Amino acid sequence: MHYVKMNPQRLATKRLMPGFFRVQKGMEIGWRSFDGVGNVALLHAEHYDVVHVRSIWVKAAERGDSQTLRDYMNSRVLKARKGVVMVSPFISQQEKQVMQVLINEQHPFILLADNGFRDYYKPSDALFDACAAGRVLILSPWPYDAGKRHISRADCVNLNNMAEEFCKAMESAIESGFISRN
Repeated sequence: MHYVKMNPQRLATKRLMPGFFRVQKGMEIGWRSFDGVGNVALLHAEHYDVVHVRSIWVKAAERGDSQTLRDYMNSRVLKARKGVVMVSPFISQQEKQVMQVLINEQHPFILLADNGFRDYYKPSDALFDACAAGRVLILSPWPYDAGKRHISRADCVNLNNMAEEFCKAMESAIESGFISRN
């Protein structure tokens, strides 16, 4: 019922901020083409970094050594507080926790999605609000697949690698002058 009650508000928001909710096709970033939804101005940020929680840290935390994992997650939030745009598919539970802090503290970030966008795509819940406020850009390197229901391990690995490639490509573009630091 809450979803249905919110439909008029979401429609009004989309009409007020159409650029943030229009699927943009074929954005060339580095050596890849992405489709995206959200604030493309985030592609002109000064600094980018990856949120990629390594499984070795999670396993160590399960054995009682959670300091490394905690330090890493905190370092991502601290960088975002300094203006660094975090880039990640935000797949693991710990990565999702970092994303939730970014949303709550209203920091911009780039989310790499495992599926493309249907014609009338809109993010759900908190991502919708962050998108409307211009704090998120959702990118996908793949076209929309209506039959796709679950993300594969290979997709997870590919998306994490793409996040790292993305950050390197953007930093390289800034250093070479293709993108100017504001």
